[in-house]
Amino acid sequence: MTYHEINFDGLIGPTHNYAGLSFGNLASAKNKGAASNPRAAVLQGLAKMRAVKALGLEQGFLPPQDRPHLKTLRALGFSGTDRQLLEQAAKSAPEILANCYAASSMWTANAGTVAPSPDTQDGKVHFTPANLATNFHRAIEGDTTARVLKHIFASEKYFAHHPLLPGGVHFGDEGAANHGRLAQSHGEKGVHLFVYGIDGDKFPARQKKRASEAVARGHLLDPQKTVFVQQSKAALDAGAFHNDVVGVANGTALFLHEQSFEDRDAALAAIRKAAPFVEIIEAPAAAVSLEDAITSYLFNSQLLSLPGGEMALVLPKEAEENTRVKSFVDATLAKNNPVNRAIYMDVRESMRNGGGPACLRLRVVLSDEELAAANPNFLLDEAKFDALEDWAKKHYRDRLTPENLKDPEFMDEALAALDALTQLLKMGSFYDFQR
Repeated sequence: MTYHEINFDGLIGPTHNYAGLSFGNLASAKNKGAASNPRAAVLQGLAKMRAVKALGLEQGFLPPQDRPHLKTLRALGFSGTDRQLLEQAAKSAPEILANCYAASSMWTANAGTVAPSPDTQDGKVHFTPANLATNFHRAIEGDTTARVLKHIFASEKYFAHHPLLPGGVHFGDEGAANHGRLAQSHGEKGVHLFVYGIDGDKFPARQKKRASEAVARGHLLDPQKTVFVQQSKAALDAGAFHNDVVGVANGTALFLHEQSFEDRDAALAAIRKAAPFVEIIEAPAAAVSLEDAITSYLFNSQLLSLPGGEMALVLPKEAEENTRVKSFVDATLAKNNPVNRAIYMDVRESMRNGGGPACLRLRVVLSDEELAAANPNFLLDEAKFDALEDWAKKHYRDRLTPENLKDPEFMDEALAALDALTQLLKMGSFYDFQR
């Protein structure tokens, strides 16, 4: 049986904007209030997906969520027609409206946690959508994320879907952005690395240890092949609000910053014990500072296993433009390790909101049979790339400011774009506003 790692990227939605909603995300705060370009954002995301597909890998996507989320506005006491409740929110609670407009579901590394069938006791692929309890604009995503995952991975024979973790911030779960898998091949039993946080001096930790433990239990993982380690408070306070800002795992390789973990030596020892085959590629702080890592998103790169057996890094252009980071990448490629290719991509619209290449994708390992059971409408080929690009060019604005979110005309535009997308993807009446 052949197994494939498929990256399901978030298709960036038409309301992509810079409202600065994410406390602890330095890029989000820095660009608050600036004009965004939703059309450029979605086309940059699709270009990255095309580049990964061109490497010989399968590429999928998750659709944007419906924004503004009118169901949330109604639950918060706004009433009347859609336009009336938008106008009420814009006048009396613009901060609530901004949260209900966020296009943050584009970062599908936070959509949930996935365990492939070789690792689970029942031999199914397990999905747990993240509750994203720390931030309001993300906490409203979970129910729709669960619906999306069940729509794409519908077969009960192959796929097991879990509900969001209860308990709000007490079981705060931010999905695969704090989770990695190491394995000698995609189809062999793997080791799951869960990284949790404890509040720093400046910023709160979003991933709770008890949440990671609950996900591991629900996914029926082998405790001997499951490692829980604490993210360093230094990294958290430097702006690494998720662990995937300072480290990424794939196959036999763990690519990370020296200051990723609170107790580095104990963490690496536990990882090596569970995965003796691991090759650790570590950036010394003397060569790449935490500030360099976080501003360039060096470790928020996609680390991909290619058909020929080597690995490639898909990095943001910001990593290429930082001389210290670029020198470290060049040195890594020159050494005897699995990584031998670097591909720099322009995802600046996402980066300005604090999301790099790895933020934009959820990895799913599937066997041939499991892949055949997934909804093919969400697996990309050249015709689908072309269709999605044409759809985006037709429906997306090339300039959007937070002030535009108050305009009912823009609300109608955004929802019309998603209505057209559901027709393109044959999704039926999928979104709340269509029901």
